[in-house]
Amino acid sequence: MCAEKIQRILMAIMLSLSMYLFTAGMVQYGVMLQTFIIFVIIIWAITDFCPSLWVLQKLVGKCDKKD
Repeated sequence: MCAEKIQRILMAIMLSLSMYLFTAGMVQYGVMLQTFIIFVIIIWAITDFCPSLWVLQKLVGKCDKKD
């Protein structure tokens, strides 16, 4: 599996965990987790640099481009 796919799966897991925290009554932790996710996505949108994707690319490599 390549970095981009792993990053998408991890983002979905983090958002699911945040949703669980909201429903379990741990709203403060859910808000903190979602704030962190939003902050990273805003950095990614503005600078085209995603810290988690950068680390994953170093560990497992990039996906092959499909033409």
